[in-house]
Amino acid sequence: MEIIDNKALMLKTRNPDKVTQVITQSYVTSETQTPTGIGYEIAVKWTLPNAKILQNLGFKNVPSPIMGQYEWPGMYKPFEHQKVTASFLTLNQRAFCLNDMGTGKTMSVIWAADYLMTKKIIKRVLVICPLSIMDPAWRADLFKTAMHRRVDIAHGAKDKRIKVINSDAEFVIINYDGIEIVANEIAKGGFDLIVCDEASALKTPTTNRWKTLNSLINQHTWLWLLTGTPAAQSPMDAYGLAKMLRPDSVPRYIGAFRDQVMVKLTQFKYVPRPEAQKIVHKVLQPAIRYTKEECLDLPELIYTERDTPITPQQRKYYDLLKKEMLFEAAGEEVSAVNAAVKMNKLLQISSGAAYTDTGEVIEFDCSVRLKEMVEIVQQSSHKTLIFANFKHGIVTIKRHLDSLGITSEVIHGGVSANNRTKIFNKFQMEKDPQVLIIQPKAAAHGVTLHAANTIIWWGPITSTETYLQANARVHRQGQKNPCTVVHLVGSSVERSLYTSLSNKTEAQNTLLNMYKNIFGLI
Repeated sequence: MEIIDNKALMLKTRNPDKVTQVITQSYVTSETQTPTGIGYEIAVKWTLPNAKILQNLGFKNVPSPIMGQYEWPGMYKPFEHQKVTASFLTLNQRAFCLNDMGTGKTMSVIWAADYLMTKKIIKRVLVICPLSIMDPAWRADLFKTAMHRRVDIAHGAKDKRIKVINSDAEFVIINYDGIEIVANEIAKGGFDLIVCDEASALKTPTTNRWKTLNSLINQHTWLWLLTGTPAAQSPMDAYGLAKMLRPDSVPRYIGAFRDQVMVKLTQFKYVPRPEAQKIVHKVLQPAIRYTKEECLDLPELIYTERDTPITPQQRKYYDLLKKEMLFEAAGEEVSAVNAAVKMNKLLQISSGAAYTDTGEVIEFDCSVRLKEMVEIVQQSSHKTLIFANFKHGIVTIKRHLDSLGITSEVIHGGVSANNRTKIFNKFQMEKDPQVLIIQPKAAAHGVTLHAANTIIWWGPITSTETYLQANARVHRQGQKNPCTVVHLVGSSVERSLYTSLSNKTEAQNTLLNMYKNIFGLI
């Protein structure tokens, strides 16, 4: 496939009639003899519809006219992989973009959507994404890439969201939880392209979120689902995504899909079948994927572990809870829910604070962990991110850093979207704060924080996807320094969970298995 100019393509075929009958203004330019027979070179008018026809005729790697007919506006020149991604999206009304975290897929999507707008193929885009990246990722990238487009965020009270949806904004950004609130207005809003970023939020088709969004999609809707971790926890994660994009690609009922990709070992345990990966790949199509290694010259990312033995006070309560769990494990089968609750208690004790049944907080001496954390912060050549899952752990960390005069800011679920954006910008652009303490789910997606090159995990979490996304905040486009991820480990339950996360296996299953094998594991 050769680009003659911005309006014509040259392709080679042994069956020119196949092309010339379906594409107007195409013509044979030459005839060549090849070892396999007579070949023909055909000049073809280069439009988006014609490119799609060529694809349907079996010509592979047909470029979209965006490659030769678009100015690629904005502050940055696109990388080649971003151009190819945008080309792929403009040729596919329904598609997955599975590019790795940190490869710049947000900008690829914006360029693709802007091109479709210039061709009057679409008029309006609805971007659905986590709250934490509405402003610092999507609005910021739209400003850098498509500053000529009108952009607004539909967040806050219902009437405010409705006002934005009914405005003349060409790109409207909304969080997943906001879809149900203004579903009726969205349905009438004229959105002909819906982009779902961090689309793994749609992996469960039984949720109201999934059902509401699915009801807003019709045969004319363009739909692009973006995620760098489509099945990080389990092959089952692919079902909801595939069912939304191409319902005919998966069985009607989730149980039938589970039988295809999982095998039942016990009443509560399923494991992936050997062929599960191939099945997932098949149902998540059409798709494009670039890894960071393929398209970015990023510095090294190192994972390391630091032992922070729990103190005698922690050990006392840790052992008491272990005895209670041993008693339960000696009885009937333990459910995954109960196992997770009890194991979370062990994680809380290990990290320095536990919550009682009434919601009160019991603090423990975690001086060893605090000391190790401070040493890592002080040894880091640049700024540091600290991920802590439990809010009181965040309080403990912040209080200790303040006492030592180490500047820090905090991001958790209670921090508003506007304040998160201000804190992210301050962290990236100014000398202080030196440390950003983050509750993983509050800022694991989409945000660029490469002012830091060290990540400290105060304690492990149970979501592989969130863990991978969080680490990608520093190891992404623009990072120029070697990066280090440090696991603070004080107990066996923490070490087992970190092993699970590092192996990219489902940590929730690990919790249950640990509970069942409690005599040897904790």
